[in-house]
Amino acid sequence: MAPAALRGRFIAEARDWIGTPYLHRASLKGQGADCLGLIRGVWRAVVGPEPQGLPAYAPDWAEATKAEQMAQAAGRHMRAVPLQAIAPGDVLLFRWRDGFPAKHAAILVSAERMVHAHDGAAVAEVFLAPWWRRRLAFAFAFPGA
Repeated sequence: MAPAALRGRFIAEARDWIGTPYLHRASLKGQGADCLGLIRGVWRAVVGPEPQGLPAYAPDWAEATKAEQMAQAAGRHMRAVPLQAIAPGDVLLFRWRDGFPAKHAAILVSAERMVHAHDGAAVAEVFLAPWWRRRLAFAFAFPGA
């Protein structure tokens, strides 16, 4: 499949998760997902089986370890994208604060919008506002995109 068509499938699948309630460590469309669960679910729907098992993680895992575990895992299975070259269909990783590891993920669905799962809310499509852009730390392309 052509990369542009494949990116379209990632975007359509991400949007299909909108309204899924937030649930830590979950990845079931319509039933529950956290930000990583959204990425995992889109992967399964478009790429196939997940490439590695899910390690145990608490909501504060990044603060405890200080390691870029999410970015390292993404880099093992996806192609890194320069932040100035992000495109719809890419996975975005954000830092909540300077000096902390990236621990929030979203999928860019247009030049200005992303789909993400956020604690206390359902999966939603939101504007990639300046607040988010300042916290953008890494970007990755799904396989083949």
